[in-house]
Amino acid sequence: MRNLKSFSIVLLILFSFNQGISQTSKIDVSKSIIKWEGKKITGQHEGTINFKDGYLIFKDKKVTGGSFTADMKSLSNTDQTGSSKTKLEGHLRSEDFFSIENFPTSTLVFKSIASKGNNTYLINADLTIKGITNPIQFDLVVSPNKATAELTVNRTKYDIKYGSGSYFDDLGDKTIYDDFELNVVLVY
Repeated sequence: MRNLKSFSIVLLILFSFNQGISQTSKIDVSKSIIKWEGKKITGQHEGTINFKDGYLIFKDKKVTGGSFTADMKSLSNTDQTGSSKTKLEGHLRSEDFFSIENFPTSTLVFKSIASKGNNTYLINADLTIKGITNPIQFDLVVSPNKATAELTVNRTKYDIKYGSGSYFDDLGDKTIYDDFELNVVLVY
């Protein structure tokens, strides 16, 4: 009986210490993906960007942190083929857009997190593109071993002004909208 009490106390202590311990879950970069979509007056383009690394932090099964690095060199266009695809990818990688030779990665770091219930969190984060950091806010939806988010990014805040009607007059049907969309899937 005495041994049972001692064992119960040890289990209680261990259980108490395990409550509140943070767990870092690295993302599986081979299964996680960023899908992008950019729009212009005459249509839109879409594609993908791979992750270089990233992780989510959980405490008591709730998201408490996260940090991610996108491999900008993996940027690809998925709605075109052949020379049109190659031309668009080259332009997006150039100084006109993401200047990938100078800035091969982009990062997102969670700054604050608020639970909205139903495994949904309001995330305030710092997004760095082309070495320029700006705050961004979005919802993160978490399910077992997976999280998803949709972000709207104003490219002009990151000195990507090519074809922007906010900065250039008389672009007509060559105007590219300032906002682009990111649909993110994190598998961990």
